[in-house]
Amino acid sequence: MREVVVVDAVRSPIGKRNGGLSGQHANELLGDVLRGLLDRNALTGAEVDHVIGGCVGQLGMQAANVTRNAWLTAGLPLEVPAVTVNAQCGSSQEAQLMAHAQIAGGLAEVVIACGVEVMSRVPLGSNMPPDGPHGHPRGGRYAEVYEPVIQFEAADRIAERWELSRDELDEFAKSSQDRAARAWAEDRFAGQLVPVGGVERDEGLRPTTREGLAGLRLNQPDRVPASLHTAGSSSQVSDGASAVLLMSRERADALGLRPRARLVDSVLVGSDPELMLTGPIPATTAILERTGLALGDIDLVEINEAFAAVVLAWVKEHGADLDRVNVNGGAIALGHPLGATGTVLVTKAVHELERTGSRYALVTMCCGGGLGTASVLERC
Repeated sequence: MREVVVVDAVRSPIGKRNGGLSGQHANELLGDVLRGLLDRNALTGAEVDHVIGGCVGQLGMQAANVTRNAWLTAGLPLEVPAVTVNAQCGSSQEAQLMAHAQIAGGLAEVVIACGVEVMSRVPLGSNMPPDGPHGHPRGGRYAEVYEPVIQFEAADRIAERWELSRDELDEFAKSSQDRAARAWAEDRFAGQLVPVGGVERDEGLRPTTREGLAGLRLNQPDRVPASLHTAGSSSQVSDGASAVLLMSRERADALGLRPRARLVDSVLVGSDPELMLTGPIPATTAILERTGLALGDIDLVEINEAFAAVVLAWVKEHGADLDRVNVNGGAIALGHPLGATGTVLVTKAVHELERTGSRYALVTMCCGGGLGTASVLERC
């Protein structure tokens, strides 16, 4: 198979709910990021063979193939095809897996993997209202095979299964905020942002204390036994877009573009749909086996902080070093714009590898319904 390289990776700032990006049309938000990615590399877009984007809330302005609509909105060549995929929270990382496969298999030379979500305008679950006229996605015979579980419940079950206390979850949440604040103070995100609509900084950061976290309302206040997560130890509702420019090594050389990282391998695995959010555990096992690497070979990890328990259960299961995990904060502090988050994490990983001169990064995510994504990147 041909070598696949990351030539560039960018993201918008991540906007908080009803914040600076909430008035953006999804086509324009993603379109601006795509245009920014191409402009940075002196490309017109005609060089691209395929664009694959992730989006979860495919309703309203995010329906009807938002990736294609964003490409056209940006005034980019109409001959270039684009498609939108939905692997829940891992949608744009799955888009990257598909791009990886196309290039490695010889079907394409240049593919952009991307994602977008404007959760302020298309809220989570708006395409599947309770008792709606079109049925429930996990209704019918599905419910006879697996219990339909909401993510709040899944997160609390994980905390219980891995014996994680409320204090441990809150401590991790504070660490995420502290690390993100330090990253911004030290300008660690320089070079990865495409400002959109006048927004130039991530908006989710907030002063956080253990006392403040301890006083927050539980996600499931009536749960028995008591819920363990709060809004402070859960990912934020967010708006954002991101994009990664992938090429064969040969095409990058021909275009005179410097590869920044090699995409070593990518996987998508299934996991328990009732625990739902444990996917990073088997995904990590699978990708380490495929690559022949050990977790000790990985210099930094970007794992989506859907809930604090997701990360801490993964750490316990794999014996990971938290000092290498989400070193610049994660979704608890920065936000989680669903379909965009996968390539947000890849963008953060590529730039952090360069900033620190490290070699390998692992990116992994849980996904609604019981899936896990993972990619390994090697700095060029």
